[in-house]
Amino acid sequence: MLFAVAYVQDLNPLGNRIASTVVAALPVLVLFYLLVGRRWLASWAGAAGAATAILIAWLIYGMPVEMAGWAFVHGAFFGLLPIGWTVFAAMLLYNLTVETGMFTIIRRSIGGLSGDARVQAVLIGFCFGAFMEGAAGAGSPVAICGAMLAGLGVPPMRAAVICLIANTSPVAYGGLGVPILTLGTASDINPATLSIMAGHQLPILSCLIPLYMVKAMCTWRQTLAIWPALVVGGGSFALFQFTFATLHTLWPGAPEVWPLTDIGGGIFSLITLAIFLKFIWKPQDEWKFPADLPAGRGQTVEPAHPTDPHVAAAEEEVSTLFPSGVGMVEREEPLTAGRIALAWSPFVIMACCLAGAGMLRQAETAHQAPLPVGPLQTYYTEPVPTLHHEVERAERLQKPGATAEEKQEEAEFKFTWATAPGTPVFVAVLISAVVLRASPRTLWAVLRRTVFQMKIPIPTIAFMLGLSYVTKYAGIDATLGVAFAETGQLYPFFAAMLGWLGVFLTGTDAGSNALFGSLQKITAGQVFQSGAITHLTAGQTDVLICTANSTGGVMGKMIDAQSICVATAGTNQIGREADIFKAVIWHSVLLAAIVGGLTVLQAYVVPFTHMVPHP
Repeated sequence: MLFAVAYVQDLNPLGNRIASTVVAALPVLVLFYLLVGRRWLASWAGAAGAATAILIAWLIYGMPVEMAGWAFVHGAFFGLLPIGWTVFAAMLLYNLTVETGMFTIIRRSIGGLSGDARVQAVLIGFCFGAFMEGAAGAGSPVAICGAMLAGLGVPPMRAAVICLIANTSPVAYGGLGVPILTLGTASDINPATLSIMAGHQLPILSCLIPLYMVKAMCTWRQTLAIWPALVVGGGSFALFQFTFATLHTLWPGAPEVWPLTDIGGGIFSLITLAIFLKFIWKPQDEWKFPADLPAGRGQTVEPAHPTDPHVAAAEEEVSTLFPSGVGMVEREEPLTAGRIALAWSPFVIMACCLAGAGMLRQAETAHQAPLPVGPLQTYYTEPVPTLHHEVERAERLQKPGATAEEKQEEAEFKFTWATAPGTPVFVAVLISAVVLRASPRTLWAVLRRTVFQMKIPIPTIAFMLGLSYVTKYAGIDATLGVAFAETGQLYPFFAAMLGWLGVFLTGTDAGSNALFGSLQKITAGQVFQSGAITHLTAGQTDVLICTANSTGGVMGKMIDAQSICVATAGTNQIGREADIFKAVIWHSVLLAAIVGGLTVLQAYVVPFTHMVPHP
């Protein structure tokens, strides 16, 4: 057992709580200024924020600069594996379907299900958008679904707004559950437990979002005229979302399939709603947008060419997401059941591979050790130099009666090459390439396209996690957590709003979770110790508050710079970013407040408190 440490956290390094809190907030304030004030790209702003955190940890908190540097490296490596690897592999699979023409078949099979614009919004904006969020993420749902709706006759401005609203409740499980995975890494809470908590919040919102988005495009009377489609579309997705997010508790021994929540939920809701529309119910009157909308209310405008780097990056991203004409419903070749099944097969293969990896992960847990794979092991653990057991938590953060070793922070990098979600998805890419008979030239095009698309998202995640780890080990986030805890009983509401702010700043729910995950856990502990929360245990409080960062954060997805710029590029509305922001900002605030209110109920009001799982 180790007793000597190189660094002991001090939550008040300046001897003045207000001054220490202001200094602790500087990395986030720098990030905010560069992203919003200077309009830097998230990756560059994240690097600047991380550099600020390292300097503050060294110069103000007294942490040895070598330790601060290794803390950044530790977090950045977690950002690359498993998180960045998972996002990269998911986009590889999506791009394979695009390059082989399979995605066109998928798109056509959905676009022709109904001619009613309201139903199309639910089918494409919500159901198919959720599938795209789970399969690829990185702005693809807004760009692709917006273009599809515009191609089907929805005014481009309205199509962008609809898809931004729709791309909310599925985001926490986007990119194969990367936000939940990131939150687990940042907060040291099992992602499977966080998934259960998210599964006890998001399905409620999933029932609401289809109604909300359709109301944004027409009157209440026109909205309620398709209530059966809203119930079936939103309800079927919510049911699947709840089931897959919590299956490992509902069915003991079942593999953890929560990363597939959006993919499975999107497909399930699409199939359910398609069957419902074909055999059971159709709108009494097929509603479409008027052909003569006034200028400025959704008509395509001549694209502007602003110098904003977010706009330029969005144009590049959209140009790689799909070939030209994605919004049109192609009719070159007839759709057959066999062609449709082949088009969807890569995602079925991916689901099977992920399920296999889940069973392998369960075997690792049962053995409490890595498993042999030929000459290799399924994972490797390596202590981080100068950091592992070299940092002692601040006295206020220690559990009563903690041993000397329990007071020390662990810092081990776990190289989970076999069970990281990206690995089974990459295997699915290889199998799918054989099934779809992709040529070497096609595979090279897929790789080049994916590398180009990931040049901003993956470095952003790495820098955000690096920043988060520096603040975690230095105690900077603990200083902020103690300050936030002063809100007492109101904090569960502000936890969701902090996540919302984080997504607005970083552009992703994963980025927000990396930035604030550790802070949320520390604040949750402080609020619990104050006696403000009495119906939950300390562990339950941690789970609820940390999850609120992600579930509240998803509502900020519709107003972040990346999403709005991608929406304008995908619907040919470059130059109207401010108009779209004004159109969605209050929707974003209201929906985030709803998540905050739900979090408050689950923190204080029985029986809602029973929805919070034990860690």
